[in-house]
Amino acid sequence: MDSRVSELFGGCCRPVGGGSGGALRGRGGSGSGGSAKGKKKNGRNRGGKANNPPYLPPEAEDGNIEYKLKLVNPSQYRFEHLVTQMKWRLQEGRGEAVYQIGVEDNGLLVGLSEEEMRASLKTLRRMAEKVGADITVLREREVDYDSDIPRKITEVLVRKVPDNQQFLDLRVAVLGNVDSGKSTLLGVLTQGELDNGRGRARLNLFRHLHEIQSGRTSSISFEILGFNSKGEVVNYSDSRTAEEICESSSKMITFIDLAGHHKYLKTTIFGLTSYCPDFAMLVVSANTGIAGTTREHLGLAMALKVPFFIVISKVDLCSKATVERTVKQLERILKQPGCNKLPLLVNSDDDAVTAAQQFAQSPNITPIFTLSSVSGENLDLLKVFLNILPPLTNSKEQEELMQQLTEFQVDEIYTVPEVGTVVGGTLSSGICREGENLVVGPTDDGKFLRLKVCSIQRNRSTCRVLRAGQAATLALGPFDRSLLRKGMVMVSPEMNPTICSVFEAEIVLLFHATTFRKGFQVTVHVGNVRQTAVVEKIHGKDKLRTGEKAVVRFRFIKHPEYLKIGAKLLFREGVTKGIGHVTDLQAITAGENSLEENLGPDLLRF
Repeated sequence: MDSRVSELFGGCCRPVGGGSGGALRGRGGSGSGGSAKGKKKNGRNRGGKANNPPYLPPEAEDGNIEYKLKLVNPSQYRFEHLVTQMKWRLQEGRGEAVYQIGVEDNGLLVGLSEEEMRASLKTLRRMAEKVGADITVLREREVDYDSDIPRKITEVLVRKVPDNQQFLDLRVAVLGNVDSGKSTLLGVLTQGELDNGRGRARLNLFRHLHEIQSGRTSSISFEILGFNSKGEVVNYSDSRTAEEICESSSKMITFIDLAGHHKYLKTTIFGLTSYCPDFAMLVVSANTGIAGTTREHLGLAMALKVPFFIVISKVDLCSKATVERTVKQLERILKQPGCNKLPLLVNSDDDAVTAAQQFAQSPNITPIFTLSSVSGENLDLLKVFLNILPPLTNSKEQEELMQQLTEFQVDEIYTVPEVGTVVGGTLSSGICREGENLVVGPTDDGKFLRLKVCSIQRNRSTCRVLRAGQAATLALGPFDRSLLRKGMVMVSPEMNPTICSVFEAEIVLLFHATTFRKGFQVTVHVGNVRQTAVVEKIHGKDKLRTGEKAVVRFRFIKHPEYLKIGAKLLFREGVTKGIGHVTDLQAITAGENSLEENLGPDLLRF
């Protein structure tokens, strides 16, 4: 494993269970611990000279990372070209870009003198001002080069100042066993105050009286943590409101606080499948280690292919040996063939920067943080990591989604006084504008009803336009709430949506006590759809046992649902669990003509 880490990071983060080398020596800074690859190259090409500069991967035309050797006193024409280039990189990173100063386009780490670096950063600051962005120096590192003058390279984060609420929004689902400290950690991050050791920080996160009394989360709650264009934390401290946090932030982390108790597992699964988190944060208590639902939550994240990182909490309650034992326990599980992950322990700011960048690029890397919500130990490392964590989708993929027809998943339904019916959820594709006309369904008899979007709110702030991938609440005015349910979709009338009661899926049976056969009933989760279905047929087999694969035909027992071919599927019933994807639909088309015939003109009028 150590050699693999050296190849990937060159010692940037300490791999759990071995390896050495400082965070900045990665691709061979001033100390030892450079990659094995680099050392071979030195030995072969330069007779083993230690000062041969190593390489970063060559600069990519796409993406938000830009290499610049130097930016000293550019001409006006050159400056305009650099500004255009910065706009492109910011667009690729959806408002964020990383500049490596002192690096050639082929990845050679040349470095600059102190004076050249100062002039280059001044030019970079001017470029950022021109495009309405701020710059933050992430880290500096010295490089050995054929020169007596000390030379260094600097890594700079360029972040656009938000305009018209179009901040970068990442969703992080919070998983972990009951009493592992999930809600307390979120309370400390979002409120800006440390916990008193008795759960004071989590009180603002609870939604129900019984949650406050028991101290256990049973519902899904959302908390926001912002970062401004300079990388500074923006949260509820200093008596800020949610609206002020949104206005001040260039980047927003929306935490989805899920339940840890096994009794509320269906709520946790719904949160993972329906709210489409970009990442998951698995919280493990240092004093109890991997216990209760921890393994199950880890398996859910892997089954749904949600990239996850691990936070070991409550380190203030344990000895150093106990924390190390918990780390080794996690390392052992992550390296198992089923997981096949590369654990990386984060111990410094440099480790956090590298872990954030590599985590988004490689699905096998799992950063591990050890922290305390009471003493605040290593809490800043998690904030650095979240600040730099890039989005999974680039601007091109985002544009393609936005060009499709509107599709909004209904996850929550409320009635608000003086506003009317309000639905919460995620816009899967297209663009949704205030005043837009959509259709919602399917109803119990497979119909779609017309409605009008009266207003939109994102993170408790008014918003006029909603773009693909964003979560929001939509006010529907006087629309009858009794006609709505979780699992519905609101789509563009031109879509002519297809719905089904019978569908086929290719599944893997993860666990079943006996045999899985025709007639068995399971609860199926597909996106925001959650409904009991019966097994009608197992193709090519009479029964299934644990670990076996098959194509299975399911039938929903209550009402038809809106599904898509290729959608991830997860089903459960007691201890029985399985995953798969939808392969075929027996579609019922809900066309405009059938709508008008069945509902009459009154229900169709906007």
